[in-house]
Amino acid sequence: MEGGFCKKIKLRLWILRTLVVMAVTLRCVVGSSNLHRVGDKMGWAPNVNFSEWSSRERFFTGDWLLFNFDKNMYNVLEVNKTSYNGCNDQNFITNITKGGRDVYQLQEPRPYYFLSGRGFCWGGMKLAVMVQNPTPVSAPEPTQSLSSAKNSNYRIGLFFAVVLVIALV
Repeated sequence: MEGGFCKKIKLRLWILRTLVVMAVTLRCVVGSSNLHRVGDKMGWAPNVNFSEWSSRERFFTGDWLLFNFDKNMYNVLEVNKTSYNGCNDQNFITNITKGGRDVYQLQEPRPYYFLSGRGFCWGGMKLAVMVQNPTPVSAPEPTQSLSSAKNSNYRIGLFFAVVLVIALV
């Protein structure tokens, strides 16, 4: 009997520790930067409208761009605005091509320009993004988004409370 009781206590402690780790992890992830998959499912490839794609995204300092592509066919070069407009891949700033699943962190609030060389830029493989500083968190006015956030936090807290109660019963 006593062995079974000890196993239940150990299980409950393990569940409690797991919940604490999950809560801490969730808290850390909420304030993190975003990963933008360039071109969505199509990736960094011809026949993708990267201007349209970027117009649906908001880019902030600290965010990451993920370029998925065939490294044997394409590359990703950071260039200046003049090279971007003229599809010039000769005097690039940075070649971020590594393995075809490459990430690039947007570290400053400024415009960034990328293109694929070897003539693919002329087929539309170029991307311009405007990076902003995140807006500082201030005392928000009551809005629908605030109530949604409170509701989401309430649901997460409720979920953890229910799991904790079940674990301890």
